[in-house]
Amino acid sequence: MSIYYIDGSFVPAEQAVIPVDDLAVLRGFGVFDLVRTYNGKPFFLKEHLERLHHSAAEIGLHVPWAHKELNGIVLDTLAKNNYPESNIRIVVTGGSSPDFTTPQNKPRLLVLVSPLPKLPETWYSEGVKLITRVTDRFKPGVKSINYIPATVALEEARRKGAIEALYLDREGYVLEGTTSNIFIFKEKTLITPGRDILSGITRKVVLDVAAAHFEVQIRDISRQELLGADEVFITGTNKGVVPVVQVDDADIGGGCPGPLTLKLTAELARRTTLDNQT
Repeated sequence: MSIYYIDGSFVPAEQAVIPVDDLAVLRGFGVFDLVRTYNGKPFFLKEHLERLHHSAAEIGLHVPWAHKELNGIVLDTLAKNNYPESNIRIVVTGGSSPDFTTPQNKPRLLVLVSPLPKLPETWYSEGVKLITRVTDRFKPGVKSINYIPATVALEEARRKGAIEALYLDREGYVLEGTTSNIFIFKEKTLITPGRDILSGITRKVVLDVAAAHFEVQIRDISRQELLGADEVFITGTNKGVVPVVQVDDADIGGGCPGPLTLKLTAELARRTTLDNQT
């Protein structure tokens, strides 16, 4: 059973609770970040904690824990669990509110460690399907606990046999997935959107790795350009690099993972191994 850190205490997962008057429950007021381990070590923990603080600042959520303190709590919680590889979800809630509305600047900190889920091997060997969906979002650069638009979009994706939904803006430009960033290859140029997105940690690593092998462009991508791309892939903390072979009803790259995506996947694997060597 997992051991969680809940508002100052380490408790078994089945005993982990917060009060019902917490604004995370009543108003969806809170932020989180998700870290995974490689070789048992958190991957880019510093960057994830910086993004957590940024998300909180963007919505006016008080965070009294400094980076060093948060880092220590995360590592202590991870050490109390014994999984080969783990997900670490760090949550800052709005805290209890006597009027059920107004923040009292007394947030709660939750650190939830769970086994890293095993994703289907076919995602990587055969590729996946995505759908596109026009969606208006509030502060897309904030990793908020309010996931209603994502939940609705993912349910539509499942109904259509896809594993992820891509957000489009009103002009038809592709932004990102519900839990992923999007990339395309046009010939040997790697392109990814740069506005109105959550800047993923894995996205940053991929851009850094790719710069040594490809021309890289950060710019808008229309839905039409996406459907006509030579190769498409998504990235995420849990996913790594996942080849995309279908978007809506359009096949990508002949319906199989492309060679440039596979090369980048291999380079990313080497990078993560080097970064997390003991």
